[in-house]
Amino acid sequence: MASLNSSSVSFLNSPSLPNKPLLTANSSLNQLSFPKSSSLINSNDSLTLFHVRSSGASSSRSPKVLVVAAAANKSEPLKIMISGAPASGKGTQCELIKKKYDLVHVAAGDLLRAEIASGSDNGKRAKEYMDIGQLVPDEIVVMMVKERLMQPDSQDKGWLLDGYPRSLSQATKLQGYGFRPDLFILLEVPEEILVERVVGRRLDPVTGKIYHLKYSPPETEEIAARLTQRFDDTEEKAC
Repeated sequence: MASLNSSSVSFLNSPSLPNKPLLTANSSLNQLSFPKSSSLINSNDSLTLFHVRSSGASSSRSPKVLVVAAAANKSEPLKIMISGAPASGKGTQCELIKKKYDLVHVAAGDLLRAEIASGSDNGKRAKEYMDIGQLVPDEIVVMMVKERLMQPDSQDKGWLLDGYPRSLSQATKLQGYGFRPDLFILLEVPEEILVERVVGRRLDPVTGKIYHLKYSPPETEEIAARLTQRFDDTEEKAC
């Protein structure tokens, strides 16, 4: 059974290592910090971190319920960031949180693909880097995220930012635009369970739905016959 620990923490670390991963399975949580120097941040406010650590003792499934507690007197829309390794259960938890709190779910990867498909200026710039096998620069991705979080639905309903930021550099840029989460959720799962989840995942190329051969098998034989394994759903990628 997953354990849930909450504590008052800050969001960003020291800027001395701007590209250091923001969160890893064994990261030191108390080193996360959010500089108080920004005029956009009330020095009396604190960020709440929910650290969900799966012991792996009971099941390889994601926890079915993740309770998100917001301040009782909070009048503004809820803003949440969620992070975790591939197959840590972000998708499951995002669906639960989105449904319970009616938040706008913003996944950086989906956003990037949508921008490229739409032919927007940011999408065209991103595609140029991807076509030559390079990572899309932070300033392009953070601009996409910024523009999505600034849209009326995100501002009115609140947002759930999935898998972003992934580095201190990205977090710093996002903070520079005034985006500060009320809650940061970190999902931590033992490596052996991550591997089991990853290698069992399959993609339906027709619907885009993700299945798991053991935990979420396809509904019909017809679907099962067309499932494919994504190139990065391997043990090597999970470790």
